[in-house]
Amino acid sequence: MAEFHKADIEKLIDGVLPWPATQDMLKSAKDLDRFDKYIEIMQDRVEFKDTILLPLTPRLFIVAADGERVVKCHCGHNFGDYRVNWKLSSLIHVRDDEASLSEIYKGREMPDPTWTQLREYICPGCGTQLEVEAMPRGCPPDFEFLPDLDTFYSEWLGRPLPDTVEMKDLTPDVVAEW
Repeated sequence: MAEFHKADIEKLIDGVLPWPATQDMLKSAKDLDRFDKYIEIMQDRVEFKDTILLPLTPRLFIVAADGERVVKCHCGHNFGDYRVNWKLSSLIHVRDDEASLSEIYKGREMPDPTWTQLREYICPGCGTQLEVEAMPRGCPPDFEFLPDLDTFYSEWLGRPLPDTVEMKDLTPDVVAEW
C-alpha cells in the first residue's frame, strides 16, 4: 500500500499536485491514515477549534461542538444539527427571471425562467457562496448528503464516536414547525 505525505495530500486538495503524482495517488490503494491526514489539513484551515468529524464540501464540515454534531462553515458559522438540511439556515439568492438568469447564462444556454430557479446558498457569517443548484420551481432545497457518522466511524474507521445519535433526516420536523 502506498504511503502519501500530508504535504502531497494538501497539494492534491489545492489542485497543485503534478498530474503524474495525482494519477499515482488516485490509482493507489488508500493509505490507512489518509482520512486522518485529510481531516488534519482541513482542521488547520478552519477558523474554529471544534473537531471536524466529516467534511461535506471544501467549506462545510460536520463537527463535534458542545456535545452536538452540527454543520459549520469554515468561518465558524453554525448551521445547526447535521441531520437538518443546512441550506434552510443559509442566505438564499434566487435567480428566477430572465434578467437575473442572463447574468449567468447567455443566449440559448439560459434555462426557461418559468420552469427553473437558480438558487445560490450563502453563509450568513462570511458571505461565502457554499452551493448553487438549478431546480424546478417549487422543489425544496436538495439535501445532498446525510451521512451515517456512527456507522462510518465504528465500522469503517474502527473507532466509534463517544456518543450515538439517531440516523434520521430531521428537516421535515423543522419545516413542520414553520
